[in-house]
Amino acid sequence: MRYDAVIVGGGIAGLTAAAYIAKSGKSVTLFERQPKTGGLVQTFQRNGVYFDTGLRSIENSGIVFPMLKQLGIDIEFQKVTVSVGIEDQVIRVTGKENLAEYEAFLKYFFPESEGDVTAIIKEIRKIMGYMDVLYGIDNPALMDIPKNKKYLFGELLPWLFRFLFTMRRINKLYEPVEDYLKRLTTNQALIDIIAQHFFKNTPTSFALSYFSLYLDYHYPKGGTGTVIDRLTNYILERGGIINTGVTITSIHPEKKFVLDSKSNRTNYSNLIWASDLKQLYNVINTNELESNELIQKIEQKRTELKPLKGGDSVFTVYLTVNESKEYFEEICTGHFFYTPDRRGLSTVSKSLIDDFLHSEEIQSDNVEWKNKIKDYLKEYFKLNTFEIAIPVLRDPDLAPKGKVGLEVSLFLDYALDKKIEAFGWKREMRDFMEEITIEILNDSIFPGIKSKVADRFSSSPSTFERLTGNTHGAITGWAFTNPIVPAVNQMLKVNNSVKTILPSVFQAGQWTYSPSGFPMSIVTGKLAADKAINSLPKNKK
Repeated sequence: MRYDAVIVGGGIAGLTAAAYIAKSGKSVTLFERQPKTGGLVQTFQRNGVYFDTGLRSIENSGIVFPMLKQLGIDIEFQKVTVSVGIEDQVIRVTGKENLAEYEAFLKYFFPESEGDVTAIIKEIRKIMGYMDVLYGIDNPALMDIPKNKKYLFGELLPWLFRFLFTMRRINKLYEPVEDYLKRLTTNQALIDIIAQHFFKNTPTSFALSYFSLYLDYHYPKGGTGTVIDRLTNYILERGGIINTGVTITSIHPEKKFVLDSKSNRTNYSNLIWASDLKQLYNVINTNELESNELIQKIEQKRTELKPLKGGDSVFTVYLTVNESKEYFEEICTGHFFYTPDRRGLSTVSKSLIDDFLHSEEIQSDNVEWKNKIKDYLKEYFKLNTFEIAIPVLRDPDLAPKGKVGLEVSLFLDYALDKKIEAFGWKREMRDFMEEITIEILNDSIFPGIKSKVADRFSSSPSTFERLTGNTHGAITGWAFTNPIVPAVNQMLKVNNSVKTILPSVFQAGQWTYSPSGFPMSIVTGKLAADKAINSLPKNKK
């Protein structure tokens, strides 16, 4: 069969692209390697308690709500209140006025650096102002501008001049946030507390705008997977085909067809790749191509991408606790960033882990080294920042009365996780990390929780790699630590982000634009769909 568009990857970018192509009346088929669409954005239940994977809240950014409105999808959302805690103190972020409370909060823990805290808060306010401009209107890519003159003349054009002026300032803030903060303070613990829950080398413009991001968080009724389910149904209702549990094993960009893991051939007019970018070029058999120029481009792209790392990944513990939701409501909100110890991660030495990862002499039966890794992990977890989500605090239907589900995540090094797995320590270390997570929470912010845990399980970077095929189990595309980022990183060039070196092949999703995320994956999905639709002959439109 031939389709106007074949889409590879059933995460939010691929689903967005498929939805818009189906809306236009074109034929579209989508391939997703998992048994269910959604990628890292899914909601599942275990023994009546619901959990979200990956995404904990949905940031609108002038993108998500316009997309749903344009497609005619109605979903009930609740505004999310984020809470931030250190040791035994917790504040709630309900508006910009909380910045003053956050400033006092940091000064309480770092009284020796009060002046530095004031300077940092001043920078945060400035960058928040930039974000107010950047996301001040509904994104033009998700608006029917020719049909909406009020939006064009009343919002878009007046905003455009402020946007261009602001983008020049934002583009100057691509410096890693850790380095930027070092110019404002020498207190490494203070830097850690502010920056350690972001990806390593996160651009300053993104990291220090987090208060603005928190104020834009929303949660759909039924969990984050509700958005995925509704988009999936939208595609199917309009004649789109969705193939789950199927991977693409080969692409022939000259003859325009793909082969899948079930040995089926599917021809396309356009291909949209919304999956790991390395795989796009790895599944092309260049021996079957005729164009030497195209072969050279593909081989060059493979060489360019091969050494690059995927972004940070996480370890997540899922807990079912026999406790009332009111217990947790008195302490925090349904989306909670919590640091058990103010000293910060910089006090944890990584030299031992470096030795473990790079030494060829350490064997899997070395109990001494296994215990050393456990000691490291115990300290690493205690000084880290947890992202804690409690779905039932945002939707009372997501757990039965007297039970609460918690999702507790923190960054975990992919290479360490893989070596633990290779040594056969996976199950033992998983149990250990689950136990120390519970112990840390029990001894700090949630006293008594340990005796009330009814069920627990976990996922790690290798889990994400296996489920999604993402390089290094990445949860948001390319690592900022790479010498180059092979993706567009300026908003003014976002239209070019979906182009590839391959004829009639476009890209979308988290590997396409940096810094990535749920909203930008939607934008790139929509842009790729537009280009695919517009490339069709006029009699096909």
